[in-house]
Amino acid sequence: MSRLLFRYICTETAVPFALGLTVFTFVLLMGRLLKLAEMVFARGVPFLDVARLILYMLPSFFLVAIPMAFLLAVLLAMGRLSADSEVTAMKASGMSIGTIAVPVIAFGIITYAATTFVSVYALPWGNTAFKKFLHGVIETRAAMSITEKVFNDEFPGLVIYVDGFDPKSGRISGILIHDERNPDEPSTIFAASGQLATNPEERIVRLRLNNGGIHRGIGTGGYRLVEFTSYDLSIALQREQQKARLNEEDMTLGELLARMKSPGEQPKLVREMHFELHKRFALPFACVVFAVIAVPLGIQNQRSGRAGGFAAGIILLMLYYILMSAGKTVNEKGIAPAFVAVWIPNALFLGLGIFLLKRAALDRAIPLAEYVTTALAWVRHRFERRKT
Repeated sequence: MSRLLFRYICTETAVPFALGLTVFTFVLLMGRLLKLAEMVFARGVPFLDVARLILYMLPSFFLVAIPMAFLLAVLLAMGRLSADSEVTAMKASGMSIGTIAVPVIAFGIITYAATTFVSVYALPWGNTAFKKFLHGVIETRAAMSITEKVFNDEFPGLVIYVDGFDPKSGRISGILIHDERNPDEPSTIFAASGQLATNPEERIVRLRLNNGGIHRGIGTGGYRLVEFTSYDLSIALQREQQKARLNEEDMTLGELLARMKSPGEQPKLVREMHFELHKRFALPFACVVFAVIAVPLGIQNQRSGRAGGFAAGIILLMLYYILMSAGKTVNEKGIAPAFVAVWIPNALFLGLGIFLLKRAALDRAIPLAEYVTTALAWVRHRFERRKT
């Protein structure tokens, strides 16, 4: 294959790949958009801080979006080349399907290397930085979680109601606090006014109350009232610290290996870390697998229509991630070792891709694309018939 043709096929794949990566990343971001918008409008978090959080989330999006975008890009590129009879011209010049697939597989290896970098280095960095920065935002913006004339339950174990609140000075008035941090002795606090302040170094929110009382039940029928002129209520964000604790997806390779070898670890946790270790390399390898599958599916549009190969690719994409999720469940239950549970989807789909390449090389139809096209035609026919 000449360099010009090699670059041509790579360019045909790169354009839809870039578009697909942008679209898939945006779709994944939409799931977090409402929460991020709440941080901006309800808690007063600066937009630059939210943009920084989005930057930390990008590696987790790219880990899924890159293989998906590459599969659909190859399907679109091969479909376009086949529809314009360019694949037929390449065959007439003596090229085989395997030769045409070389640029696509080379592109797949590049995306595999990029996804591996994201999985091994960028993903742990992004997850760790996201949790630490989000925890810092929660601490520094704790006062913003209080809204006037609304029962606020943002602080763990507390429900706070205030008549008036000044976010700039932290002054509050008309305070009602229900404290259930000690379930055996819940209490209710009333205060005329107060001052809210945060201490990031101690990870504590301090609430100084003035002119109020503490109502607490004792036993089954007892009651105690303590009146005060000044009372300090300290709120430790321990639950938020626990949420920010690292898990196996946030660890680097060195940390995973060290934790797996450390004595006293629970067998279930060790299995999860083994699965995560192999997943760091198995999931990016899907780019190479999809390159082998997408080439024969993409060139089938002359027989099955462009939608046939495209829809078949979507179905294969869903099946791949379903098998990956099933492998995680199998590993967690100890039915199969982590290596088998992670790599079996790649092995199955790679075998399927080689089978499809052989059929395409012999100029035989691929049943999968034809079945999907038949199903789409049946759905279209039923829809038109019902519309009529």
